[in-house]
Amino acid sequence: MFKDLDPILHSQLRLAAMSILISVKEAEFTFIKEQTNATAGNLSVQLNKLKDAGYIDITKQFKNNYPLTVCKITDRGIFAFEEYVKALRSYMPENNK
Repeated sequence: MFKDLDPILHSQLRLAAMSILISVKEAEFTFIKEQTNATAGNLSVQLNKLKDAGYIDITKQFKNNYPLTVCKITDRGIFAFEEYVKALRSYMPENNK
């Protein structure tokens, strides 16, 4: 009846970051930070958890002598997000009849 929710994605900030990346495929750290209203430190920790799970890739580089961090969703991340949404739907009343 109820499906298990992925504990990696069942965090507000990690879910928000994944929601952004599912729609744009890749984004700069500053864009995700602005969209989520998160602090840089908290976002960095949460993105690293997503990276450790294999849901995103993080690339650090320089652009015009400034550090640039780019996050990109992986195929595994897309699959995990889609499965999370399916599991979440199992909690909806119309699916529990």
